Amino acid sequence: MPRSLREWFKDYRLERRIRKNRLVTKDGHCNIEFGNVMHKNGFAYVLDFWTTLVETRWRFILLYFVASYCLNWFIFGLFWYWLARNNGDLFWQNPTPDHKPCTINVNDMTYAFLNALETQTGMGCGNLFVTDLCPGAVPLITTQMVIGLFISIFWCGIVITKITLPKKRAKTITFSKSAVICPKKGTLCLQIRVANLRKTLMIGSQIYGKLLRTTVTGGETVILDQVSIDFMLDAGKDNLFFMCPLTLYHIIDKSSPFFDMAVDTMHQQDFELVVFLDGMDESTSSSCQVRTSYIPQEIMWGYDFLPIISRSKERRYRVDFSNIAKVVPVPTAHCSRCYHNEPGNHLHLESIDNKSFEVFDLQLPNGTNM
Repeated sequence: MPRSLREWFKDYRLERRIRKNRLVTKDGHCNIEFGNVMHKNGFAYVLDFWTTLVETRWRFILLYFVASYCLNWFIFGLFWYWLARNNGDLFWQNPTPDHKPCTINVNDMTYAFLNALETQTGMGCGNLFVTDLCPGAVPLITTQMVIGLFISIFWCGIVITKITLPKKRAKTITFSKSAVICPKKGTLCLQIRVANLRKTLMIGSQIYGKLLRTTVTGGETVILDQVSIDFMLDAGKDNLFFMCPLTLYHIIDKSSPFFDMAVDTMHQQDFELVVFLDGMDESTSSSCQVRTSYIPQEIMWGYDFLPIISRSKERRYRVDFSNIAKVVPVPTAHCSRCYHNEPGNHLHLESIDNKSFEVFDLQLPNGTNM
């Protein structure tokens, strides 16, 4: 087996294992499994049938759509067959020449099904129709038309709701695949980048994060312990002007859970940083939430994002989405304690000034300066 294929297979298995272990996938889906759900609690999905159908996949919606109409036509076909049989309209009942039929040419169950289908859809194919000589046919055809109208309204509502789900709008908002840690404005920061692929704004946008990890306190193990992570811009953290891609940062200070981490211990940690973006679409006024997550292997220490916004010769702003996830190395302290010059679990030496030390240039024979 070629080495390149082995490496590809190894990376693929590693990616699958990481995707399986993380709580929130990169595209925002929650990787959680419900077990031992009681039957009475499971029946709640049936009671909340509207939400259940809206969240159902399209292939099942199409199946339920066809099945509902076929079942409706079959049930009313039975009624039409019973009405024709009760009135003596079937050909094997040998109706007399002066017989007053309720339906014309409904001779068996197949014709009764076709009569129900043509009555509800209004196709009017063939010689199947209802007469005005039978009083029982009038309320039956009225009932079928009303029920068929409600079925059409119901499925129109389901389809429109699924098409306009806020989840679809969330597909046009993307996060950077990795986060970076680098100095910014005199402090060490964790930065992420988010971009809106549409020109319509997200009104009232707010972004925040949750650090999920397993903690042991006093002999008690807490799985998925949540710690709030604040992200902000230079202008603040509320009501973001989300017209162009934004680079948001979290200050790593003493109150930050990243304060005790370092470049050599980051990838050994077991945590997941989940980032949320809440906002309302300007076009549809529907609220939506976009989620993504970062594991330690996706946080790059000592890197910064490349610029993404430039200005053309025509003085117009231009966004280069090819740089949304590109990073460049920058000089960065290997731990937050070292950056803030605080003692910790890393090597910390106090500096001593030597006043007698003098810097001078040494002139080598070949003329090279040191």
